[in-house]
Amino acid sequence: MDIKAKLCAEFPVSPAHMENIIKLIDDGNTIPFIARYRKEQHGACDDQVLRDIADRLQYLRNLEKKKEDYASSIEEQGKMTPDIAASLEKAETLAALEDVYRPFKQKRRTRATVAKEKGLEPLAVTLLTQLLTDSTPEKEAEPFVDAEKGVETVEDALKGAADIIAETMSDSPDVRKELKALIFSKGIIHSEAKTEEDSVYSGYYDYSESVGKIPPHRILAINRGEKENFLKVSIQIEDFAAMGIFYRTFVVKGSFSEQFIKETALDSYTRLVFPSVEREIRNDLTEKAAEQAIKMFGQNLKPLLMQPPIKNKTVLAVDPAYRTGCKLAAVDGTGKVLYTGVIYPTPPQSKTAESASKVRALIAKYGVECISIGNGTASKEAEIFVADTIKDYGGKVTYAVVNEAGASVYSASKLGAKEFPDFDVSVRSAVSIARRLQDPLSELVKIDPKSIGVGQYQHDVPEARLNESLRGVVEDCVNAVGVDLNTASPSLLGYVAGITSAVASNIVAYRDENGAFKSRAQLKKVKGLGPKAFEQCAGFLRIPGGKEPLDNTGVHPESYAAAKKLLDEVGVDSEKAGRENLSSLSEKVVTFGKTKLADDCEIGIPTLDDIVTELSKPGRDIRDALPKPVLRSDLLSLDDLKEGMELTGTVRNVIDFGVFVDIGVHQDGLVHISQITNRYIKHPSEVLKVGDTVKVRVLSVDTKKKRISLTMKG
Repeated sequence: MDIKAKLCAEFPVSPAHMENIIKLIDDGNTIPFIARYRKEQHGACDDQVLRDIADRLQYLRNLEKKKEDYASSIEEQGKMTPDIAASLEKAETLAALEDVYRPFKQKRRTRATVAKEKGLEPLAVTLLTQLLTDSTPEKEAEPFVDAEKGVETVEDALKGAADIIAETMSDSPDVRKELKALIFSKGIIHSEAKTEEDSVYSGYYDYSESVGKIPPHRILAINRGEKENFLKVSIQIEDFAAMGIFYRTFVVKGSFSEQFIKETALDSYTRLVFPSVEREIRNDLTEKAAEQAIKMFGQNLKPLLMQPPIKNKTVLAVDPAYRTGCKLAAVDGTGKVLYTGVIYPTPPQSKTAESASKVRALIAKYGVECISIGNGTASKEAEIFVADTIKDYGGKVTYAVVNEAGASVYSASKLGAKEFPDFDVSVRSAVSIARRLQDPLSELVKIDPKSIGVGQYQHDVPEARLNESLRGVVEDCVNAVGVDLNTASPSLLGYVAGITSAVASNIVAYRDENGAFKSRAQLKKVKGLGPKAFEQCAGFLRIPGGKEPLDNTGVHPESYAAAKKLLDEVGVDSEKAGRENLSSLSEKVVTFGKTKLADDCEIGIPTLDDIVTELSKPGRDIRDALPKPVLRSDLLSLDDLKEGMELTGTVRNVIDFGVFVDIGVHQDGLVHISQITNRYIKHPSEVLKVGDTVKVRVLSVDTKKKRISLTMKG
């Protein structure tokens, strides 16, 4: 297989660029580095396309390696033929390759194995080839009766031959391929109850849907119901349609063994082939559903991480609870903890007046501008309390309800204990809730991405694949934003391209021992950070106020000379680079001519464009251009909602069948996929992402079940 040609056919990338991408990956470059600093070599592909290419490249190489291994095995067995070699070469998936190799795989002891040991294979071949015209199966079986070999009768001989033929049929890659195609086009996946007990799976207690059309989220739901012993799941297909495949392949009409072969084919189908193919198809459906769930998790995680920070504001966090009270943490604009404490505005204590007085005192003392409320237990009561408490400030103090998923995981972790050794677990959680509002990315990287609470069925997908995918999402976000080398935590540094967790710790240790970094070049003195790692990470690290102003931009050190030459060419003082906004630079570059400038500076136009963008606004944060979080000063209750009411909300989660929107009533409302837009869409992610601010209208409210149905239409 020509892997490069195969990749070019699957991705919109030219052969020359694809060759460069493969070489860059093979040379050990990270995806963020390739995406950002090697644009000329790959045609400015984005990081996700590059990750998809890297994944596919690995899959195709594994496929080719397996083809070689299987070909060698078949050669060693002395069974290789031109047809088998061609079938191996044509296999485009690991599943198809396994089907080709199946007849040659070392099998456990089967009924067919025993029959072969009794010398019945020649009889099986005679019966299956059906070349004779004036015989009968019984007549052909007579010479194989041998009591010493355990073949007592003609019936014994025919039974053994049938076992060999049934296994031969089950090993046919063509039959299995046709059967799979039939099941995907005509098959039904059916679930039924294994218990009379009511459960969340009751909607699947007698449920059927086309195998080829069932959506991924339903596959995962059915699988979970089966795993928890509420459901029995099966694939159903009309037997006559399936048997038609066997008859066309193996039966010669009018032959002496026609009926015998038909009966054997039925046994092969029901006992061997269908159970095996059913497992494979369900595994295939599950794998595709898991990939979709992982993709959705990544799509939801990215905008959550990329939410704009609430910069330079003192935030008071409220971590709600009932019996143990609401933990408080006041954090200044740099993330430094100013105060921690507890109030009891919620039941059973309900010390509302005392708690309000304390909160107002903290607002006055520390200049609190925003209150961050965790969305866990007692969040509704805490939100009502906060809204009532800050009414007197006339909107000068606002609040936001923050997704606290994973905060408790962080607060009980070694990292949480190391960061705040003197704080109780619950207080660490409150600090995390405050910082999540101030800088979501810096805080959320401390938490296992699976615990952040977006997506669907994250506990039902392969953990290693999920971790790999989510790490890629976090890595892309961190490198797109850039990291302050002198303030970043080891957790944040560990996601910078080329930096391992060990090197991240070494960077912090070096910083603690030697003081703040003065230049990117100083990184070369850090233990374990060699030339390759420096090349990969340098452009993503920022040093505000350092010796070299360009160290506070996304310009890579390898392009410093080009950047300074560019400024000289267009008549801009290079001393201003990295220190001031050079807003006129872009116009001057266009006037001068991009192509000539790029040639003079010995760089490509994509790199030229990136340098101009960075120099125009040094130290910029790309998140500032995104929609800001919705900050509230009042709230509604579920009882306040009426049909037809129009509201503004924030998308909290995007899933296969719709989106959940926070409209300020504690309970998120569902906009079903059919209510998102007037045009047809296959998936909500085509239109919306986490963090989007949307206008919605209330369709219905079920206060008993706490369900809100919303629409974006009209």
